[in-house]
Amino acid sequence: MTTDEQRVGDLVDQLLGDCPPATTKPAEFLGHQFDLGLAWVHHAPGMGGLGLAPKLQARINQRIQEAGGPSPVTRNPIGHGMCGPTVAVWGSEAQKARYLRPLFTGEEIWCQLFSEPGAGSDFAGLSSRAVRDGDEWIVNGQKVWTTLAHLARFGLIVARTDSEAVKHAGLTAFVVDMHAPGVDVRPLRQMTGDAEFNEVYFTDVRIPQAEMLGAPGDGWRVSLTTLMNERVSIGGAIPPKGSGTIAPLVALWTSLAGERRSAAAQERVMRLWSRAEILRLTNIRASQMRKAGDPGPEGSIGKLASAELNKDIFACAVDLLGAEGMLYDDYTMKRPERALDLSTIQRAFLRMRANSIEGGTTEVMKNILGERVLGLPGDVRVDRDVPWSQVPRS
Repeated sequence: MTTDEQRVGDLVDQLLGDCPPATTKPAEFLGHQFDLGLAWVHHAPGMGGLGLAPKLQARINQRIQEAGGPSPVTRNPIGHGMCGPTVAVWGSEAQKARYLRPLFTGEEIWCQLFSEPGAGSDFAGLSSRAVRDGDEWIVNGQKVWTTLAHLARFGLIVARTDSEAVKHAGLTAFVVDMHAPGVDVRPLRQMTGDAEFNEVYFTDVRIPQAEMLGAPGDGWRVSLTTLMNERVSIGGAIPPKGSGTIAPLVALWTSLAGERRSAAAQERVMRLWSRAEILRLTNIRASQMRKAGDPGPEGSIGKLASAELNKDIFACAVDLLGAEGMLYDDYTMKRPERALDLSTIQRAFLRMRANSIEGGTTEVMKNILGERVLGLPGDVRVDRDVPWSQVPRS
């Protein structure tokens, strides 16, 4: 065991001793975890980290999970997986000191305000505008598919600040107060009945200059940090062997009797279990290679593989249920307090359809991997060198 591993192990012992998971409120436990540097171990001391290798985080998380400790992801998945890493890389010292701890504890929920009705896969084509007015920026526009915006205290938004620059260069990122005047959050109802997604309208919303992430024009680079961490967050999970999304399928198979336990069905379940294990092992290797702050292309690999695997797992589960798989009768619109409710096989089957869209579509992931990993020729981009104001838009 290395010195760093011993140090981390001793601090986890201290955390579990000071805050027994069974009797400690989640926010208090997570706050102490942050203060000990065990939130994001690769962050700087005082910012939830110890300045150590990112791979040590998996060891920390496993020990806390085994002890029954809370997960920061459950309450604040967008904040923890996407916004937090971005603030850590691009935020000022004042922003990091203000936002990271309550983000990690879940006391302040975050959302990500990127996609627009006319700029989904072509994110750099977004049209929301931010205009400088003294020490503030005035934002107008619409965002869509914003997970948990109805609960969010803060959001990470990218807006266009220079319409005469090429589309990738004229973007700027900000932290926005979701309770500010002019912010209007409206639900988007999904086929599960839930409305965990939202559309968000900004009408003359004022954002202080101090809430900019990076500098004017850095928005594309800031967004890449967010998106790469998003793909790791969605597809890079490393659950214990046999757990994760494959566990409900295995449990269902074990409970079946009679003709539904056919040799063909067994082979289908075994193939899916093998794919899940391959993905788990691949993510372990990727996490060991991942650098702090900006992950590499392994996030896109995991995201692509997990999206297709999750859909196949629950399609198989619904098939194994037979006619019972068609029984889903709770379409009442609800505003959930957490994303990705997989409480039943039928609900999970419906919700997993979104996996191949959210965080970058499967088609976009294939383009990224083809161009950046395999070195294949890129798509034709006729607007690469054209000012955004001159690019035709519908």
